[in-house]
Amino acid sequence: MRLRNIKGSREAIAADPWVIHDETARRGRWKEQFGNDRPVYIEIGTGKGQFIMELARRNPDKNFIGIEKYSSVLLRALEKRRYYEGDNLFFIRMDAEYIEDVFDKDEVAGIYLNFSDPWPKERHAKRRLTSRQFWARYENILAPGGRVAFKTDNRDLFTFSLEEVGAAGWRLEHVSFDLHRSRYSEGNIMTEYEERFSQEGHPIHYLTAYDISRPDPEDVPCSAKNACAGK
Repeated sequence: MRLRNIKGSREAIAADPWVIHDETARRGRWKEQFGNDRPVYIEIGTGKGQFIMELARRNPDKNFIGIEKYSSVLLRALEKRRYYEGDNLFFIRMDAEYIEDVFDKDEVAGIYLNFSDPWPKERHAKRRLTSRQFWARYENILAPGGRVAFKTDNRDLFTFSLEEVGAAGWRLEHVSFDLHRSRYSEGNIMTEYEERFSQEGHPIHYLTAYDISRPDPEDVPCSAKNACAGK
């Protein structure tokens, strides 16, 4: 689907106080940005911001960063951000490929991937956010016990993702081919796409996974029941 470019979106993003523009300089220092020691969760491909906005609202004791590479889409999320009075949510406009340049080892408590671009052509498989190449990147920034939570309506992408989890040396924790009819649905926060796809009758596929080489039995879930990755 072609994205409609919004004139002036880059300029608006550059002037927005809730967008981090020197993100690589923040690597290893995100606690300074938020001014506290609370865990940091990120959403890669935050879209129009409905999911992460509600997540931040439900969890004021956690910090959140929404990552989006398209200016015109991020602008919509920032329009929502104006009506949120909390200080636990920032955004970054960037390509997820460079995530290790922005977050240091163990700096991220959990990662959300919601309705990511499926990159259907096989030659583009490594660009998928659930490819083994990206699992390796996540391994380098997630704290012990950190989870990655993934939702999609694309069955082919979900099947691919299930295979890549094992190939990357990670372990599946929760899996559902129909999230809204599963035991994981309680507390689920829907994205704009999820609401539309569900209304059209498409089942939502869901998984959480963690790096088996770095489990953390003392992992504490977020307060919004299933709102945090893997919980």
